[in-house]
Amino acid sequence: MVISRRLLSDICSHLRKQGKKIIFTNGCFDILHVGHVSYLEEASKLGNVLIVGINSDDSVRRLKGPTRPINTEADRCAVISALKSVDFTVVFDEDTPLELIQELTPHVITKGGDYTVNTIVGAEYILSNGGEVVIIPLVDGKSTSSIIRKVNSDSHC
Repeated sequence: MVISRRLLSDICSHLRKQGKKIIFTNGCFDILHVGHVSYLEEASKLGNVLIVGINSDDSVRRLKGPTRPINTEADRCAVISALKSVDFTVVFDEDTPLELIQELTPHVITKGGDYTVNTIVGAEYILSNGGEVVIIPLVDGKSTSSIIRKVNSDSHC
């Protein structure tokens, strides 16, 4: 379910009162692939509710360049929301999800194996609030960038 930040913040407060463990991850999720699906399935096993923060189109352009995103934020949210492992999706326009993490204060934040605890935005905040930071191994050879490279090389044949 795609939801506003304000409503999601209220829902997280309610979930915490119910004793539910909230997991948060974020990304561009521009072209969904098996690596994303596997990653989100593993993340969902870390607690009761998985929230996925999705970079807005403007945020993706600032981070990845003028040719990205390939898919609009509405399309990316619809696809991520359709996964059974994902409970909520929320769009953020900042370059990092730090403000969103501070608003939601999840119990766990997670990123893929290309990150370390020291490079995960919000890790220090979560750890200082008694939460966990979990790094989930990547699926080898599966990334949006590798898919784009393959499509570009195949189109030049």
